[in-house]
Amino acid sequence: MRILRVAALAAGGLLLMGQVVPAQAHSGSSGPSYRWELTPTGTTAQFRGLAAVSKNVAWVGGAGGTVLRTVDGGKHWQNVSPPGAETLQFRDVEAFDARRAVALTIGNGEDSRVYRTADGGKTWSETFRNTDPNAFYDCFAFNDDKHGLALSDPVDGKFRIAATADGGKSWKVQSSAGMPAALPGEFAFAASGTCLVAGHGRTAWFATGGADRPRVFRTVDGGRRWTVSDSPMASGEAAGIFSLAFRNSLFGVAVGGDFLKPTEAVEAASVTYDGGRTWKLVPADKAPKGYRSGSHFVPWSPTTVVAVGPSGSDVSVDGGRSWKQFYDGSFDSVECAGHGLNAGCWASGAGGAVARLVH
Repeated sequence: MRILRVAALAAGGLLLMGQVVPAQAHSGSSGPSYRWELTPTGTTAQFRGLAAVSKNVAWVGGAGGTVLRTVDGGKHWQNVSPPGAETLQFRDVEAFDARRAVALTIGNGEDSRVYRTADGGKTWSETFRNTDPNAFYDCFAFNDDKHGLALSDPVDGKFRIAATADGGKSWKVQSSAGMPAALPGEFAFAASGTCLVAGHGRTAWFATGGADRPRVFRTVDGGRRWTVSDSPMASGEAAGIFSLAFRNSLFGVAVGGDFLKPTEAVEAASVTYDGGRTWKLVPADKAPKGYRSGSHFVPWSPTTVVAVGPSGSDVSVDGGRSWKQFYDGSFDSVECAGHGLNAGCWASGAGGAVARLVH
């Protein structure tokens, strides 16, 4: 159901009954003293790609080949879009600092590409272009500033992984020998850049949907061998796990649901305490208030995680076991980074919306 996934996640907002639901222009808040402070980006592009570096530095990537960067906490955004990428959709950005970033475009065949900059976006190099018409890269993640993995939907019955060991300068498609077989209809969601996340060492996880059950795959050797576990979350052609967030090698959260039911908490969250081997469903009365496409742990609390989606943002202060909505506007992605006074969280979405989390 790749066509359904692409149509529903197309630029401009979430398609709901033929209408586009854009990001809200206000930062209304309630709940545990969290709120979003919108920053002016000067564009209406939808930003699903997001990379937080600190409370002052962030990158976003989106529709129309658009990439922006801020180094002053969102007061000013600089358009640093790679030339020649105007027809592409950036769905994931990974940034190491204010100068070095890697950006992924999505799509069938050659529309899936990776671009890299080392000078703050003044110049870009295309470092990977998918040549297999059956591959569709959804997201990528880095363990450190050298080692990273990119995830494609199944090719010949197995998910495909491309790996880099030089910070995104070069990529190599990995053997599928250590990858479990995909289920019929199974794929990953290119919704927020967090369908694949990386942990300490060479650990990484990715999540799926579209089949008769969502699943979470795990590697501890940099993507050569993977194990897979079933999830109790929503399943179906428009449902599954859209985002993973891990605090450490054992403690993680998954959010998602059914993007055709954005205001309903349809088995929308689960937690793991054993590194993704088993998952416990969050009851509907304690789950986020609707489908959520992005999630991330905040740097200043070991058990606080934020989730975003088209119908609102939620915070959990108990490691994902219960959630409270604090914002009723639309965002697609959220990411946090930094330490101490330099820590910050950012969110991005439709209509050029990018915001900082105030707490």
